[in-house]
Amino acid sequence: MTAACLASLGHRVFGVDRDQHKIDEVRNGRAPFYEPGLDELVRENIAAGRLSASTSADAIANADIALVCVGTPSEKNGNLGLDQLRRAVGEIATQVAGRVESHAGSRAKPLIVAIRSTVFPGTCEEVVQPAFADSAAVSVVAHPEFLREGSAVRDFFEPPLVVIGGSDHAALSCVADLYQPLGVQASLVSLRTAEMIKYASNAFHAVKISFANEIGALCEQVGVDGHEVMATLCEDVKLNISPAYLKPGFAFGGSCLPKDLRALVYRAAHLDLKLPLLESAMPSNEQHLRRAIEAVLDLPAQRIGVIGLAFKEDTDDLRESPVVTLLEQLIGKGRDVKVFDPRIRLDAIYGSNRNFILETIPHIGRLLTGSLDQILAWRTIWCWRKSRPPQRCSKFKPAPSPFLT
Repeated sequence: MTAACLASLGHRVFGVDRDQHKIDEVRNGRAPFYEPGLDELVRENIAAGRLSASTSADAIANADIALVCVGTPSEKNGNLGLDQLRRAVGEIATQVAGRVESHAGSRAKPLIVAIRSTVFPGTCEEVVQPAFADSAAVSVVAHPEFLREGSAVRDFFEPPLVVIGGSDHAALSCVADLYQPLGVQASLVSLRTAEMIKYASNAFHAVKISFANEIGALCEQVGVDGHEVMATLCEDVKLNISPAYLKPGFAFGGSCLPKDLRALVYRAAHLDLKLPLLESAMPSNEQHLRRAIEAVLDLPAQRIGVIGLAFKEDTDDLRESPVVTLLEQLIGKGRDVKVFDPRIRLDAIYGSNRNFILETIPHIGRLLTGSLDQILAWRTIWCWRKSRPPQRCSKFKPAPSPFLT
């Protein structure tokens, strides 16, 4: 698939596979499996001499880039099976060693080994790079593919995302140049980030499908057109189909998300309808909050300053704020806590907002400070919704955090 598409961009591509049937099909100008538009690409590029195939990896001797596209099937325990990857990398390493010997007394031709297969973060470092430890001429990059079966040819020529990961900038640029005819801007990231992006993407797709199916099932039970609901939901590209909310951070809270999730799960249960994805959202959020609380409690400090009390920035809404739960735990564990939030003034909040905080932490007034300087002068450690994971520090330096958003 990738070989034929790259050849159609003008690259000279030599495909290697152990399956003689696949090799014979390609040599005869046919795709070895069905994919719309692929037969034509294989036929045209075989005829043009830009694409060839063999069961031998000898072509590595003259290659600039080796794309490893082998399968990584599931093992019985759910882990990835890396046998094919190890075998392919081993064959490439053998060819590289032979190339070094043939260039005795001179530097071997550089080779970029680009791992196209889906592999867990750390695989390139722990499995692939060690195979080339004796060859300084080899650079390893992670280059996951995002081609969907049934629309793979279109996805290649109109790529939703091109990701290349590694630390060798020259190698990253070289792989990115493969797609120069498409006018696409590749995302150049770290090795492990590239490996993880593929998993994050596939997991997100699975969650989206499950979400749509669960909403559709609930809609059917209550006499609502699920297709109309989801089609209208997708019209919102500012919040729904967008980067909004897709940033690792603190747990969610507030007066809407927890309440509405509980209501959906409650109503579904009364309809004898199981919605595992929606049912898991609140427990997932609670577990994430627990991780953050444990991270703070693990710090060697008695006095802890917390900056930000509302459930998110630029609001004074305290209802179901996860920070309030954090404070409860810290106080319960005997920590001295002070809090600063520029939007919170107890004399200004009222109604259910005021009732919530006074019922949860009756002595909140004693914890609140009037300025940032006061809390910085007092604390041993500070926590902020946009800080690094809580840490000892001498200066207030906000930065992104995996926990406190």
